[in-house]
Amino acid sequence: MKPGFVEKLIARMDRLDPESLQAFFLRMSRERGLLETIFHAIQEGIIVLDGGGRVSYANRAAAKLLGTDAEGMAGQAIERYLRGIDWEGVMRLDEKEWSRLVSREIEITYPEHRFVVFYVVPLAMVNAEEAGAVVILRDVTRDREHEAKTIESERLNALMLLAAGMAHEIGNPLNSLNIHLQLIGRELAALPDDQRATLRDLLDVTQKEVQRLDGIITQFLRAIRPAPLKLEPTSVREIVQETLEFLKHEIRDRDVLVEVELPDDLPAIPLDRQQIRQAFFNIIRNAVQAMSNGGLLKIAARATDRFLAIAFKDTGPGIAPERLANMFEPFNTTKAEGSGLGLMIVQRIVRDHGGQIEIHSEPRAGTTFTLFLPREEQRIRLLKAHGKNV
Repeated sequence: MKPGFVEKLIARMDRLDPESLQAFFLRMSRERGLLETIFHAIQEGIIVLDGGGRVSYANRAAAKLLGTDAEGMAGQAIERYLRGIDWEGVMRLDEKEWSRLVSREIEITYPEHRFVVFYVVPLAMVNAEEAGAVVILRDVTRDREHEAKTIESERLNALMLLAAGMAHEIGNPLNSLNIHLQLIGRELAALPDDQRATLRDLLDVTQKEVQRLDGIITQFLRAIRPAPLKLEPTSVREIVQETLEFLKHEIRDRDVLVEVELPDDLPAIPLDRQQIRQAFFNIIRNAVQAMSNGGLLKIAARATDRFLAIAFKDTGPGIAPERLANMFEPFNTTKAEGSGLGLMIVQRIVRDHGGQIEIHSEPRAGTTFTLFLPREEQRIRLLKAHGKNV
């Protein structure tokens, strides 16, 4: 609509015949419809506020970001949707409030988890006589996810450098300790029986602790040094059975019942058999150890067009919500003798295969780990950052 169109229309209103007036209103309706179509088509949310801070217009993107409908927003106070802001100060162009409100990021949890950045433009900046403001909202969820992935990648690179130092600084002394402990064990044979028994117990404890430390270092290196995948058509059913057979004594000792629901017609998919067996081992063992007083472990699988989904559901105590976000971080464990590297290894193996992991847990009701493994080879490769050696 051209500038001054409405003013010209009002000035000529008394000179217009009904047919001309109708033509003008039809033109206004068409142009208004075009503008609304444009506003509804753009991805950014747009909310127009009147001088009292109430919504006079909102496009579909704004309503979607805020979890409501555009028509229902009309006439509502903006503070109903965007809280924690002195909207009265904004509407009266309070300089302090505007300086704090250059850009604000908020987290929305309903109906979808999103991160949204919004800023406000007073209409007085365009026309001094206009009251109200325009709120612009932009979905930055993908930006935040990309930032999180970048941070995780940098952290893994740092861990790799740390692992190289650990292998050199700790690995060699541990080997030396093992050798000298074996020599001490031979010397014990020459001692009297009463002295040998006590020293033998102390030596056994020391050797076990050295072995445990060596195991932690080995797991750490395995977690952050991805081995090249050797993909071949593999039966998930067979790997599950092999893993359960290997863990059968621990499963029996902890009084855990295992139910396996794997259809006979599950397709073979490209997997590195050894690495996937390691992933299954870590998840099943974690589930069994979580059910300290016995319980039920259900293992089920289903095929979709793109993935083979394998779910491991236990009846353990569950995982607290605040811990779910950190489940795959190194050394994150609640077990007294755990290394906190098992799930990190699982995540690395599944990602190397181009798959995904989902966790669903309820306190005192159990936890379900679901692995989505691609039916076709579609590995994901991390690219090197520009100007950095990774």
